Amino acid sequence: MRRSILLVASLALCLALTVPSAVTSANSPATTPVQQHVFQALPNQVASGDTTRTSTVLWARSNNRGPVFFFVSTDSDFTNSRSILRILRADVTQPSVPVKVQVDGLEPGTRYFYLVSDSRLRLSAGRFATAASRNTFAGLRFGVSGDWRGELAPYPSISNADARGLDFFVSLGDTIYADVPSPAVPQPQAETLEEFRAKQNEVYSAVFGLNTLGDLRASTSILATIDDHEVTNDFAGGAHASSDPRFDQFGDVLINDTPLFDNGLRAFQEYNPLRNEFYGNTGDARTAGERKLYRFRSYGSNAAAFVLDPRSFRDRELTPANLANPADVARFLIESFNPARTMLGAQQLQDLKDDLLRAQQAGVTWKFVMVAEPIQNLGPLAAADRFEGYAAERTQLLKFINENGIQNVVFIAADLHGTLVNNLTYQEVPFGPQIPTGAWEIVTGAVAYDAPFGPTVVNIGAALGLITPAQLAFYNSLPVANDPDDFPNDKDDFLKGLINTQIAPLNYDPLGLNGSPIAATLLQGDYIAVHTYGWSEFRLNRQTQQLRVTTFGIPPYTRAELLANPPAVVSRVPQVVSQFVVEPVGVY
Repeated sequence: MRRSILLVASLALCLALTVPSAVTSANSPATTPVQQHVFQALPNQVASGDTTRTSTVLWARSNNRGPVFFFVSTDSDFTNSRSILRILRADVTQPSVPVKVQVDGLEPGTRYFYLVSDSRLRLSAGRFATAASRNTFAGLRFGVSGDWRGELAPYPSISNADARGLDFFVSLGDTIYADVPSPAVPQPQAETLEEFRAKQNEVYSAVFGLNTLGDLRASTSILATIDDHEVTNDFAGGAHASSDPRFDQFGDVLINDTPLFDNGLRAFQEYNPLRNEFYGNTGDARTAGERKLYRFRSYGSNAAAFVLDPRSFRDRELTPANLANPADVARFLIESFNPARTMLGAQQLQDLKDDLLRAQQAGVTWKFVMVAEPIQNLGPLAAADRFEGYAAERTQLLKFINENGIQNVVFIAADLHGTLVNNLTYQEVPFGPQIPTGAWEIVTGAVAYDAPFGPTVVNIGAALGLITPAQLAFYNSLPVANDPDDFPNDKDDFLKGLINTQIAPLNYDPLGLNGSPIAATLLQGDYIAVHTYGWSEFRLNRQTQQLRVTTFGIPPYTRAELLANPPAVVSRVPQVVSQFVVEPVGVY
């Protein structure tokens, strides 16, 4: 590797010297960049993303103004200058703003390597693979997670992800917490563009000598979308600014046209290797001219991925249900079926329907719908933020999948800060019968959010009187020991029983895939893992098309625990906490 670094450094120096003002300044030392900096890495490493069969976006950030060169090769060693296929340049004019280049003309189903050098010859390396050609079954392996807070870096829960040989990774929202203080921005809410950039930079920087997100992004291609905390908690981008006191000072506009929203989205776009895409004239003020994060990507005939934006176009959330008042729970359920309300926006929903149908007609086996907000029914507690609060649109989507025979649809969500798996049903009207589908969902993550779903829900339940002091004491006495049964001898089984008790009166299916229409087999752990930090891996067998889902986790930690003993926290090794396989429908 040293030889390849020297080769690229020499090439970069020759290129950089054609614009010496970008390499030196009045304050530059007398020694050359090669002499002084050749072996230092870029501050956030490098990344690739939005990768198709023939193109990708490469990303880097430099602390130094001047040219940045991207060298692309099919040779991982870069030992021969003739093996370099592309040399692309971008210019850093502001160190807090990353640079990107688009690489076109690539070969499908091919692994590529790249090195990036800045004007001081700091170097970082990365790799990515283009998607397989149409009508091929090459297998697939990808990862998904979301929800990482800046003060909990460096995220040992994903420390194994860069070595898993992933074809891509999906950053599924809440990739910063702009509304939570952290070392980079210690105030309650980021507001300016520079503050949002500082939040983004924080999570992709090394802490205690470790940069797991940097390692991951350098190892594979990235797809990414937002949830709420890229801007602020539970915002609704399609609502009028006057509906939310955090935005009402911005005048007669929708929330997705306010400076706070624009600053958050711009920083997100800058710090992810994504193309700049915008909707055209959709005829809807929610989406017309707005940033488009929706993506449809196919990977041979194995799979297609659909990445959604559940925040930018949604209506204001409903008033939460008072769980102690059955009449108010009924009010919430009825209001959620208002067909005029939307989470996705009409254009994005139509795009998803069209692309799902296109994938089915093209013979693509698996369809993975990535949306940060869960679509499985978990009951009225905190449901206003999930698809349950937009039940008419939820029904419209699931009914479309059913009626068009779209098979092997998997929804992948985040946001809850734990792993929950269930098959999906829907109702035509409030309190109507549940209609089964062949679709199912897994909620994954969090990478690092204190506290995880389990203790958070238990504490809320205790505060609302849904959990007695004796039950709380019993829960606190239990270990975290994922197992496949329902006997409440561990914390996850306690949570499973608690959730099932809440959803049974509404005729929702219990958690898990046992006894469902889904041909699934649990191999390890359970269909619930809500007391760890982690991520989920999805692997498709190229011969059988069987899907294996593995969730990795570590014991959670607090900021105080991290600071008190950094080595003890950052050395935690992800372990399998849940694993199951699903057989595809319609594959012979």
